[in-house]
Amino acid sequence: MPELSNWGRWGKDDQIGTVHLITPAKRREAAALVKEGYSVSLAHDIETEKAADNSSPFSHTMLSTGARPDGQFVLDEYRVSYHGYAHTHMDALCHMAWHGKMFNGFPQTDVTDRGAKELAVTGYKNGIFTRGVLIDIPHLKNVPYLEPATAIYPEDLDEWERKTGIKIGSGDVVLIRTGRWARRKLKGPWNPAQIAGLYASCAKWLKQRDVAIVGSDAATDVMPSRVPGVAQPMHQLLLVAMGTPILDNCDLEELANAAAQRNRWTFLLTTAPLPVPGGTGSPLNPIATF
Repeated sequence: MPELSNWGRWGKDDQIGTVHLITPAKRREAAALVKEGYSVSLAHDIETEKAADNSSPFSHTMLSTGARPDGQFVLDEYRVSYHGYAHTHMDALCHMAWHGKMFNGFPQTDVTDRGAKELAVTGYKNGIFTRGVLIDIPHLKNVPYLEPATAIYPEDLDEWERKTGIKIGSGDVVLIRTGRWARRKLKGPWNPAQIAGLYASCAKWLKQRDVAIVGSDAATDVMPSRVPGVAQPMHQLLLVAMGTPILDNCDLEELANAAAQRNRWTFLLTTAPLPVPGGTGSPLNPIATF
């Protein structure tokens, strides 16, 4: 935690962490990546039924339907508890603490029934607009998907850079594909207590490259974590030490197909959270544009 800390790097009152690395110059460079104008959603379709990996289904209730003869409008209501393993979402920096402290030393007690006093998701209300990089580990290993509990190590990330010729750099959004949704489509949902993801040593690798945001098609961490006493070390190191927001449960299958067809693993990545004051994160629909 001390070795990878960004506390104070952007001032003692900073609340957005490594998103500072998405500079105006970085945004211009990312915009120049759009050559075709072809876009792909990275959000998994909403699921309204309980499953082994969906303990809090999205609730969609129709308030007014086309059966009303006297009205022009149809209305509905959404309700979602989005943290977990089912819904594509962003973790804000207030989502986790270590020894009572959140990123930059803000006390966890500042998160009350009214929400988070600091580090809330509203810090990102102007949106994310930068270079996205897909690291497709099943493609690297020539398999359709990783089996649950498979750990990804820095050596795998190094090999991906060598294979693709891409050097991940400052301000990038790095997306890790494990093939979670491909396996789920074939074999059905399973308990996410066992899920493929990054081993804790990958945090140092990402810090060295100064990435802005890390995302995956699962929960970023390999589970079980293999780190005694720490359930999700990547979450802890990214959110609390480094100040790096996380995108969980992205659906990277269509993106992987599009990238492989083009032999192109970088693209413009855009997304924006709901600006909920005090919110600990937000459902998202990230978009990759080639």
